[in-house]
Amino acid sequence: MSTAHLSSRQIDAFIALAEQRSFTRAAALCHLSQPAFSALIRALEDDLGLRLFDRSTRHVDLTPEGHNFLESARRIRAEITNALSAVRDAATLQRGRVAVALLPSLAAGWLPAVLAQYRAAHPGIEIDIADVLSEPCIERVASGHADFALAAIRADTPALQAEPFCSDGFYLVCPADHPLARRRKAVTAQDLAAWPFIHLARTSSVRQYLEAALHPQAMHTLMEVEQLATVMGMVRAGLGISVVPALTLFHFEQPGLVTRPLALAGLTRQIYLVRRRDESLSVAAQALYALVMAHAPVPAQQAQQAHQQHH
Repeated sequence: MSTAHLSSRQIDAFIALAEQRSFTRAAALCHLSQPAFSALIRALEDDLGLRLFDRSTRHVDLTPEGHNFLESARRIRAEITNALSAVRDAATLQRGRVAVALLPSLAAGWLPAVLAQYRAAHPGIEIDIADVLSEPCIERVASGHADFALAAIRADTPALQAEPFCSDGFYLVCPADHPLARRRKAVTAQDLAAWPFIHLARTSSVRQYLEAALHPQAMHTLMEVEQLATVMGMVRAGLGISVVPALTLFHFEQPGLVTRPLALAGLTRQIYLVRRRDESLSVAAQALYALVMAHAPVPAQQAQQAHQQHH
């Protein structure tokens, strides 16, 4: 039995004839002349090596093999219809899914406005956001759990490619009545070292950039915390000072706090967009990627806005 030539037209014709039990009506339903329709059914029976219909002058009836094949034919037709519908929906962004991994500071501050724009344009797309540190971001892309990531690691490997997304300056955060808040001159590493310091955890990219830029200056570390919201609370309570990236300044727009730009050599954080090297993005992911790249944050502007809101 050869099924090499089984086509969706043959399946449609078979189902129409099985339901109508009339060559004339079934041919009309399939928009075919009766001879062309008969030839299609005959070709299907030849391909399967089975008679599917008993034909008499007044009746068309399914053979036992025809009855068996009808169930399969309806299932095949439903699968083809569903597959075509899913592909069309994906191509027109009616349905689909996109998964992104990115740093918590970007996820909380910059991303929501971009996602609101994407969601308004494509309400049928399911969105999966992982707000995690740089290494888990990269792992999610490598394992296929994220379409792309925004991370502070330049993950250029045979499997992954990284492109610059934005750069991020660093800011001193301290209480408004702190001596450093009133400094007119640039704040130095020595100035920072003179005060109790609230550090982010060693696993964070912020901490790694900061230690590299301050080396060999030792800091007066009061505590290490995981969350920027905790840094803000501790600094606002007057327990110490901290240094944070411009992209996180929205956390520090609080009464009683001030932020000051820091100009320490080498203290700029580069954020990369990381994706799998040899795989195309889905239509849904490509649309979000294009929007993300078009709206990359400009930290200097964000910082200026935050600064203006304080004064």
